Amino acid sequence: MARRFSAPYQSEPVSGLATWSRNLAVFSVIAVIVSILIVRFGFLEMKPALATFFGALGLAGLSILLGLAAFVAIWQTGARGMSRILLAFLINAVVLAYPAYLALQYRKLPAIHDITTDPIDPPRFEALARLRTGDGTNSAVYAGLYSAEQQRIAYPDIETVELEMPVQRAYDVTLAIIHKRKWTVIDERPPQLPRRIGRIEAVARTPIMGFREDVSIRITPDGDDSRVDIRSSSRYFEGDLGSNAARVSKLIEDINTAAEAAANKPVVKKAPTPPPKGPAKTVKKQ
Repeated sequence: MARRFSAPYQSEPVSGLATWSRNLAVFSVIAVIVSILIVRFGFLEMKPALATFFGALGLAGLSILLGLAAFVAIWQTGARGMSRILLAFLINAVVLAYPAYLALQYRKLPAIHDITTDPIDPPRFEALARLRTGDGTNSAVYAGLYSAEQQRIAYPDIETVELEMPVQRAYDVTLAIIHKRKWTVIDERPPQLPRRIGRIEAVARTPIMGFREDVSIRITPDGDDSRVDIRSSSRYFEGDLGSNAARVSKLIEDINTAAEAAANKPVVKKAPTPPPKGPAKTVKKQ
């Protein structure tokens, strides 16, 4: 019986608009994946990658418009293709969800890209400065007092990390966290006399697109204790959508957690080694 009722519907043609809506949605996913691969593996410069990404978003938007037009046509003519429209809308929702979230972040957060725990004397980019000279890259010089004021308003909790441990121990703890995060270490200089200042420069990547963001860390002695200052800066774009502040905040949290764990770690004393036994005495029988 179900076959008899469905036969007239099966004879209706499939909406061409519905087919185009689905095809454009699929193609937008492919374009997004290609743009991510371009950035992560450095196949092309940043501008072609961004052009591909925004082109993919445009295709997703066009797919939605065609899907709406196809829905109206199906409603009027009774043609088939509703499943293709729903598939297109689902794909477009996946493609556009994260960019929509970033757009909200852009409206809410300040347009700054250079975050540091010490705006007066931020850690410098030395080895990293050579990587920030290409077309469209941000300067290696700190963004300045305007950026510092915007950071103070938006991210007031980002401050210097003060640790109750020697500077060498603080350097080792910080470097271990960076290796655990799998950041690319460009330069590492342990604290040495006479100034005993440790420096670490590394490159981190954003989660999805893999944009490079540079990190410089300075560990200085403070009597018997130490201070850790961090700077994280986007290599591209004037606004970072909060990514550098999130990275610095998480690194501060991880350093404090590791320092507390090191302070609470019980000291295991080695058992004293017993003196070697002398040769056994031989008792002669009388």
